[in-house]
Amino acid sequence: MDVAGTGARLGRWVRHGVRGVLAGLAAVGLAFTNIPLLAVSVVAFALAPVPYLGLALVPWTMTLVRMRADLERRRASRTGVLVTRPYHPPPQPAVAGGWQRFRWTVTDPATWRDLAWLLPGAIVGFTLGMVGVLVPLYGLAGLTLTPLWIWLGTGWYGYGATWSIDTVPAGLLCLPQGAVILAAGLWVAPWLRRVDARFARLFLAPTEAAELRLRVTQLTTTRADTVDAQAAELRRIERDLHDGVQARLVSLSIMIGLTDELIDRNPAEAHKLLAEARESSGAALVELRYLVRGIHPPVLAERGLGGAVRALALSLPVPITVDIDLPGRPDTPVESAVYFAVAEALTNMIRHSRAHTGSVSVRHADSALTVVVTDDGTGGADPAAGTGLRGIERRLAAFDGTMVLFSPPGGPTVITMEVPCALFSPRTMPSSGTD
Repeated sequence: MDVAGTGARLGRWVRHGVRGVLAGLAAVGLAFTNIPLLAVSVVAFALAPVPYLGLALVPWTMTLVRMRADLERRRASRTGVLVTRPYHPPPQPAVAGGWQRFRWTVTDPATWRDLAWLLPGAIVGFTLGMVGVLVPLYGLAGLTLTPLWIWLGTGWYGYGATWSIDTVPAGLLCLPQGAVILAAGLWVAPWLRRVDARFARLFLAPTEAAELRLRVTQLTTTRADTVDAQAAELRRIERDLHDGVQARLVSLSIMIGLTDELIDRNPAEAHKLLAEARESSGAALVELRYLVRGIHPPVLAERGLGGAVRALALSLPVPITVDIDLPGRPDTPVESAVYFAVAEALTNMIRHSRAHTGSVSVRHADSALTVVVTDDGTGGADPAAGTGLRGIERRLAAFDGTMVLFSPPGGPTVITMEVPCALFSPRTMPSSGTD
């Protein structure tokens, strides 16, 4: 029996439950901010006809509402419920208090959806947060009442549904009841948080029209990023060829020319130059192979995505569990993009997370390739911190793919990548396995 592994899993479960309880407590506190925001918004729109005052007050008030909604979207994303920001881009120039900014605010459907969420969001967040906090607190009270009863040396009433505590046996009955209720509370708190996040998504996620608009914007940005990335990659290849292989080939050409001049006059020196030329050609070949591996690794071409990911996992200093279920192979560009995305995610894990173990799961279902990379490290990964996660997003976005990051402080980190694609040929490697 793996006692250490069981203890580690139990510790992660407890930390996850405690974070759920703290998130519920935060939801209770944030629910109280919704009501004054709603009241201020009603007053702002009531004063909208007032010249100058309404033009400035409504956008300013809705900025506060959007800040609150964005906070809820980020909190929902930490539970794995992705809620995209749906707002129209601001007018240029965005003059504070101007008619353009007022019109931009009131004509955006997301404005009214934010306002519609404030009251029900407060009710649902407060209710679920209170349940998520009070249940584990009730269980914790059951675990602490018996020592308190013994310390007081007198009756302590009020715990339990059917009895009061006035004897030691009655107090001892609180212990198992409190432990069960505490465990149930720690288990249900994260689940309640996800329910709250899904409810918020009903109001705060983009509508179909907004999603289409955001999709067009994303594709425009993706196309520009892809062009820039391809140009940068071509410059890298050109630089590597110029500084590495080309320089060695030029040196090799010079050696061959000198050998041709010396072969009759000084055969011994010509043989030395031929040996140097042989070494130079070998070094050029090695550099060329490294360059080719950076463009498309041979193991990926020979063994497919599953075999390449397994080989990559075996080369890392941290144990990586690999679970592959691919009945075929995607197109070569998609396969290459996913492989390098996995490689980047695992590299980040080794460099930044201080993880002891990790895992990679690759599945194909519903016409989409899904890759999940997890680790038991310290968490707190942030795409804005320059850890290569933005590069993964750009690489996948070129194929209409997405990346969802879940990395709370303390871990674990879960990176979910999804790329729409079809599998076109059966694999010759086993369809699934664990390494």
